Amino acid sequence: MLEELNMFAAVVDQSSMNKASALLNLSQPALSRKIAKLEEQLGVELFRRVGKRLELTRIGQLTYEYAVETRQQHLRFMQMVADYKDIGRSTMTIGASLTTLQTTLPDMIWALTLRNPELDIKAITGKTHEIVTLVRERRADIGIVASRIDDASLTCVPLFDDHLELVLPRNHFMMEKGKPEIQDLNGMPMILFSKGTWYRILTDELFDKYHLLPDVRMEIDSFEAILRLLHTCRACTLLPKSYLRPQLLADNDLVVASIAELEETKRTTALIHAGTESMTPLLRQWIDEISKLYKGS
Repeated sequence: MLEELNMFAAVVDQSSMNKASALLNLSQPALSRKIAKLEEQLGVELFRRVGKRLELTRIGQLTYEYAVETRQQHLRFMQMVADYKDIGRSTMTIGASLTTLQTTLPDMIWALTLRNPELDIKAITGKTHEIVTLVRERRADIGIVASRIDDASLTCVPLFDDHLELVLPRNHFMMEKGKPEIQDLNGMPMILFSKGTWYRILTDELFDKYHLLPDVRMEIDSFEAILRLLHTCRACTLLPKSYLRPQLLADNDLVVASIAELEETKRTTALIHAGTESMTPLLRQWIDEISKLYKGS
């Protein structure tokens, strides 16, 4: 019906079947058949024939207004489709270390896609040195890692500083003895992150520095799983501050206990990329947006 409505509107605009048929590059009999078909579909007469003139009926006037509105909506839609084709869907591949995959990437992806609905994000995970290689070899557009990277072939953009915090069940016996101290972790039942990540290395360095030997009950590569198991195992854990959102702690009935020495475990989460020489304007824009997300952190 859209085609017939457009032809009907053209007849009204031109005030003549002959002029409209010429405009539409259509014979007058063919145009008359199109108008007759529209009248048949609607079940009404759109024109009154007064001699050689065509006059709109009341329903014809309403139909004309609808046809014009429909034509404008169609044109706007087609322009939107054309704009979409011009812009296209863009893809960015992010390499994320196991730690940043759980702490930083979810909020980052949410913020980026909120501002850029046409952006498709692909994530590749691995250990920090693997992410560095991916970015260096341009198999990932950017990398998000939980440490500063000193590599002459890469640009490192610091995003924010992070450190370990002690997390334990709200009813844990340690909470009954007052403010915990670093030595309280000696012999303490704990669930730790799996070996090989920089957070685990940081944790082990902390234990070595203060000569601590905790009772490690489990080693898991999922922060969420660690939190869910703390009550069951009557254990505590050390996790990055950036992961510990208030609602997450409340949902698992957990608390954070402040220990001054843990603030010494500071590490910087950073964005890395392979330089701006061959970088597309869109990628440069996304990197700027990510940097602004953490400005002042």
